[in-house]
Amino acid sequence: MKQFDGLQSLQQPLSGLPQWVSERILQQINQLTHYEPVIGIMGKTGAGKSSLCNALFAGDISPVSDVAACTRKPLQFRLQLGKRFMTVMDLPGVGESELRDAEYAALYREQLPRLDLVLWLIKADDRALAADEHFYRQVIGEAYRHKVLFVISQSDKVEPTSGGEKLSSEQKQNISRKICLLHELFQPVNPVCAVSVRLQWGLRVMAERMIHCLPREASSPVAVQLSDPLRTDAINKKALDDFGETVGSVLDTVSSMPLIPPPVRTVIQSVRDIVVSVARAVWNFFF
Repeated sequence: MKQFDGLQSLQQPLSGLPQWVSERILQQINQLTHYEPVIGIMGKTGAGKSSLCNALFAGDISPVSDVAACTRKPLQFRLQLGKRFMTVMDLPGVGESELRDAEYAALYREQLPRLDLVLWLIKADDRALAADEHFYRQVIGEAYRHKVLFVISQSDKVEPTSGGEKLSSEQKQNISRKICLLHELFQPVNPVCAVSVRLQWGLRVMAERMIHCLPREASSPVAVQLSDPLRTDAINKKALDDFGETVGSVLDTVSSMPLIPPPVRTVIQSVRDIVVSVARAVWNFFF
């Protein structure tokens, strides 16, 4: 019902347009609100992919594909929260076997175009990063670097470990050094994050960075899947802003269609900012 109310609100500023044009715009906005993001999580065995997933997202998780069926197909999980869906793809980590790495390279090249984001987990105490570096350069390459968010996982295992309930200042210093090292090795587009699921440390910062890394159409559907403590005001604002911009892009796209007569184009451009403003105001109706 709320979704219907949201579309009704957007109909008002479009009422001066021919019906087929306003219907086209509303249909595309409706599609935007049902966008299903796909996030890949990669990391070596024991990097903590499952526990990080469980800490980040609130939705019920169900497997989509059978891992035993084919090694070339990564295991996929569908997250559902209410009527919202997103897919998490469990991608194999590299550097455990040369033979497997060649196979994984083909798998990644096949999957990367459809992924909105790749969370690349590197264990805080993992020092064998040559294979990761090689894979990043050869397979991720320039084309997909913007899709990768490096995450130092299990930060509580950084030396000197104490097993306590807080990171020591020495551990924090060593985590900072590790972050600098990853920036030197990989020269990533996005800032490196560090988390400890066990201590619930760094998760908010990571969630905010993740929302910033996503394409605009994916940020709202992912934001609403986050567990409540991670849904900060900054995350909601970024998602809301992105939604407004994507709605603006819909109007720009329709306006530039060859079939649109110049007078109608003028009307679309004149109501664009109003529609974007209304879309931002009714964001909660959709998400």
